[in-house]
Amino acid sequence: MKEIIFEIREDDIDGGYFASALGYGIHTEADSDAELKRNIREAVDCFFDDIDSIPQIIRLHYVKDEILA
Repeated sequence: MKEIIFEIREDDIDGGYFASALGYGIHTEADSDAELKRNIREAVDCFFDDIDSIPQIIRLHYVKDEILA
């Protein structure tokens, strides 16, 4: 079973989300979480030419940056 992991970051200034696949040149963005998930699925499908090479699992890793003063 093959999987791909996306690092998800929220844009603190404009809102929305950015996603980047770890180890692959796949990047996408969206204004909402639901839209981001659709965009990620579409980007993965477009990136892999062979249907057998498409990962069966797409894991989303949400990263939240906080600053403690």
